[in-house]
Amino acid sequence: MSKLPGALAHLPLPIIGSPLFIISTPKLVIAQCKAGVVGSMPALNARPASQLEDWLAEITEELAAHDKANPDRPAAPFAINQIVHKSNDRLDHDMDLIVKYKAPIVITSLGARTDVNDAVHSYGGVTLHDIISNSFAKKAIEKGADGLIAVAAGAGGHAGVKSPFALVQEIRQWFDGPLALSGSIATGDGVLAAQAMGADFAYIGTAFIATEEARASDAYKQAIVAGSSDDIVYSNLFTGVHGNYLAPSIVAAGMDPANLPEGDLKTMNFSTASGDKVKAWKDIWGSGQGIGAITEVATAAAYIDKLKREYAAARRRLAL
Repeated sequence: MSKLPGALAHLPLPIIGSPLFIISTPKLVIAQCKAGVVGSMPALNARPASQLEDWLAEITEELAAHDKANPDRPAAPFAINQIVHKSNDRLDHDMDLIVKYKAPIVITSLGARTDVNDAVHSYGGVTLHDIISNSFAKKAIEKGADGLIAVAAGAGGHAGVKSPFALVQEIRQWFDGPLALSGSIATGDGVLAAQAMGADFAYIGTAFIATEEARASDAYKQAIVAGSSDDIVYSNLFTGVHGNYLAPSIVAAGMDPANLPEGDLKTMNFSTASGDKVKAWKDIWGSGQGIGAITEVATAAAYIDKLKREYAAARRRLAL
């Protein structure tokens, strides 16, 4: 295992909850952290931009109160996701607030920038950058990221096509820092498998959509529960970047999941003036291939407790 920086060194479970566009809010983040996993949300989920400060204050105050009341069971740290894409016209504004509230972990996506990493390092924070290939991983570390999130085949939302075995082993040939693995992980067995492969953490997203705290529609949550890997469609139509989506939501939007046209990278736009991005994720539902293991809508704490039991059982099975 890697030598981990302070914010990641003593987690009760080696799990990071991935930031879910539109869906993650302080309610879910706080529940995840209190239950022992890193909770995260995209900064862009706070709309208008002024809401982000309210949310950061709520998270920091709530977790501080929890730690004071539970000194033997402190909360896991939280993470804020920054979309580092040229169309994100809120990046500087949101970074100022992240620095002000000293977010312990910042997850960067869709672009790596030295100035963003430097800003987080200025107060002792940790940066993790999500990547879909070894070459992108090297660029992220060159620009100052502390760790990596390997987004392998089967992950929800924007995802790569590399086997997790190939991606992790290539990264571990040169990088010995913090590494999380994303892609179809929804059970405690999968968490242990990620570690056995060489990752330090499992990066879990889709399963948290089917929790009571998630800001997703009931129909979306039930589609996660009812679905399987056969219901996942990989397409770049909706944002210009390839991602995994639930076929029923594509059908409901009047399209044939088996005959989707190609998208255009130029359509990617995270500016505050664009409503298309929100509509894409609100109406076309992102989902990873691991949904076959999700059988009910539960609280985040109940789901994390299930992961703990499964993880412990998997370790016992292998006499670890």
